[in-house]
Amino acid sequence: MASAHLLVVDVGNTNVVLGLYRGEQLVSSWRLATARERTSDEYGILAKQLIGATVLEGAVVASVVPPLNFSVSSMIRKYFNIEPIFVEPGVKTGIAIHVDNPQEVGADRIVNCVAAHAAYGGPSIIVDFGTATTFDVVTADAEYVGGVIAPGLNISAEALFARAARLPRVDIRRPPTVIGTNTVVNMQSGIYYGYIGLVDGILARMKQEVKGIGHVVATGGLAALLAEESEHIDSVDEDLTLKGLKIIYERNRAPRRGRRSASP
Repeated sequence: MASAHLLVVDVGNTNVVLGLYRGEQLVSSWRLATARERTSDEYGILAKQLIGATVLEGAVVASVVPPLNFSVSSMIRKYFNIEPIFVEPGVKTGIAIHVDNPQEVGADRIVNCVAAHAAYGGPSIIVDFGTATTFDVVTADAEYVGGVIAPGLNISAEALFARAARLPRVDIRRPPTVIGTNTVVNMQSGIYYGYIGLVDGILARMKQEVKGIGHVVATGGLAALLAEESEHIDSVDEDLTLKGLKIIYERNRAPRRGRRSASP
C-alpha cells in the first residue's frame, strides 16, 4: 500500500502555495496565482494534476483570503475525500496570542511563529516578504506579542511605475552599485536599497524594544534576494509557512481526524 501524504495549503493574497509532505519530508511544493473568482472545481483540477494519484491522509490550510475559503475547503473534500483543518480559533497551535484583538492576526503569521519557535526558540522575529511585508515576534514561552505590517516590495515598486509617467518598468534586483549611471539602475537601487533600509530600520527598532532576540528568519518569495544585504536577518527559510502547517496538523490530527474543522 502506498504511503499516505499530507497536503498543506497557504492561501495568500498573491499566491496559493501547495505543499506535499511524506512523513517529515516536504517532497513537493507548487505556487499558484491567487484568483478569487476560481471555483473549487478549477482548483481541484489543478491540484489533481499536480498531486496525481497520491494518497492523502489529511490536509491543513492557512488562509488570509476569506472569499477563497469555501472554494479551497470544497475542493479538498470533493477531490481528495478528506476534511481539511483550517488554522482558525479553536485549533491548537501552541502559540498564545497576546495582542489587543487576536482575531485580527492573519493565520499565516501565527503559522510562521509556530515554525520559527520550533526551529529557533525565542525570542525570535519572523519577516515574511509577501503582498505585505510582516514582522512578527514570538517569545521563548511561545507567545505572539505583536508585529509590524509594511507595504510589500512589489506594491511599493508598482506605485512608482504607475505614478511616474517617464520612468520605465524595471526588474526588481540587486544592482551592481548603489549609485547608478542610468535610469534603470537608479530605479533598481532606490527600490532595492530603499527597501533594505526599511527592513533593517524596523528590525533595529524591534530589537531595541524586545531584548535578547536570538534569531531573525525571513520567508516569502523575495526573502533570499533581500536577506543577502540585510544586517539583521540571520537565515532564510522559504518553506517556513509550510513547516508550520505540518506542525499544526500534528498537534490537531488525533482529536480532529475525520471531522469538520471548527468555525471561528
